[in-house]
Amino acid sequence: MFKTLVPSLVCLALAAPALASDITYRKDIRPLWNAQCAACHGASSPYLGDFLENKDKYTKMMKGPRMDTYADLIFYVGWPDTGAIMRRLDDGKNSKDGKPGNMYQYLGATDAERQKNFQVFKKWVGEDAWTHKRWDKKGDMPGVTKEELSKMKVKY
Repeated sequence: MFKTLVPSLVCLALAAPALASDITYRKDIRPLWNAQCAACHGASSPYLGDFLENKDKYTKMMKGPRMDTYADLIFYVGWPDTGAIMRRLDDGKNSKDGKPGNMYQYLGATDAERQKNFQVFKKWVGEDAWTHKRWDKKGDMPGVTKEELSKMKVKY
């Protein structure tokens, strides 16, 4: 019995840090989002359709599309606005031109803080799933594939 118990305990001990380090919306993303994003993308912000119809008005008000719930935020990761979070928060290392996304600057006051917070978002989505692709092809960028979508973690 001892011979079978030891390997099981070793596996459990090795797996525990990985389980503890899983990035989840409730534990990691929501507090980060509240601190860095809620002022412009909170409950008083418009849903995407309203934002797009009145973009100038909301931009002047410092309001972006609403993302204050898990379901609203997932809209900008998986579907229908596939990859929007990734394009906007990216640090530039994943883009052709090397430029950070337009929301990267709001991830923190210093580059170190922005990088730290960026990595949290990237791990939450899934590093293998971090893509700038949209649902459909746009320009020379192909649309996202089913295989790429299946790599998304976005744990609640």
